[in-house]
Amino acid sequence: MQYLLKFRAVLVAMAALTVIGFSTAAKADSGTISFVIYKAGFFVGGSGGEGTFRFHGRRYPISIGGISAGLVFGASKTHFHGVVRHIRRARDVVGVYGAAGGGGALGVGAQTIVLSNDKGAVLELTGKQVGLQINVDLSGMSIAFRR
Repeated sequence: MQYLLKFRAVLVAMAALTVIGFSTAAKADSGTISFVIYKAGFFVGGSGGEGTFRFHGRRYPISIGGISAGLVFGASKTHFHGVVRHIRRARDVVGVYGAAGGGGALGVGAQTIVLSNDKGAVLELTGKQVGLQINVDLSGMSIAFRR
């Protein structure tokens, strides 16, 4: 009898944890993002651009800025499209994103990147890059709403 009571208590606890986990995940939402970014540099690089973030049927104009340090050479233009996950409101996409990585393009190349910010927003981006750009660096990117 004691074993049945303990077993039932364990089942109830597991069910409660499962429900809590699903309800937390259900509160998070996602949106889409697209932007063009221009990047240029020689050891130290800069980037900037603009685009649109879509969330709950609304469009939010955004601006992008960033810096790179390390082995950076060249200039490029990249069109990014993707999804922003784990957000609860539109403002969660605003912030500073950081990633260590490397890539390159001579002519036309593809880019894929996953970044996150301090609010837990996760950007899953794919893009097409045009230009001559070689980078092995620690990069940072900032997203802000344009007025």
